[in-house]
Amino acid sequence: MMKEILFATTNQGKARELKEAFKKAGINVNIKTNSDLINPPVVDETGTTFEENAKLKAHALADFSGLLTIADDSGLMVDQLFGAPGVHSARYAGDEHNDAKNNAKLLAELGGVPENKRTAKFTTTIVASKPENFDRDLVVSGQCPGRILASPRGEDGFGYDPLFYIPEKGKTFAQMTLDEKNEISHRGKAIKKLLEEFPAWINQFK
Repeated sequence: MMKEILFATTNQGKARELKEAFKKAGINVNIKTNSDLINPPVVDETGTTFEENAKLKAHALADFSGLLTIADDSGLMVDQLFGAPGVHSARYAGDEHNDAKNNAKLLAELGGVPENKRTAKFTTTIVASKPENFDRDLVVSGQCPGRILASPRGEDGFGYDPLFYIPEKGKTFAQMTLDEKNEISHRGKAIKKLLEEFPAWINQFK
């Protein structure tokens, strides 16, 4: 198995999560991120789906680094808003990635919508790409259904976590410990699938 993988991200929290997951799965590999590269490309996420955006990042950084590369894209899909904010989740209220403004816009868009119609789901798609073998990408996804509250609850998490309520747990993502969240979250499910399929996928390149 290869010794190094690039995780195409600047988010060190995500990187730690992936490193820990690989370690627990017994996959011994050194995971680098964009911060380990000199002037890596900034990828314009112009895709209309999470998979398209993840592939744009994975392919660009694999080409640049020459390393097997993993990339992900995630977002919140609200049924009443026909799947919005979707791929625009991080910049829903503008280009500055402002969580408070994004949450305020979401609440405004759902003003007057009754509780039983505020259903939503978080989705993550992860793509693993090997340079010059982009036709054999490994693609996995994970989803977590929930509901959008009328006001935030909880202090932890980020993004839409204070508004995303899991009825079975009686908590929002922002009220959960990291372990609780990872057990049921879209990212946790996608990473689990990635680890299940990764060894067989990488073996085809030997």
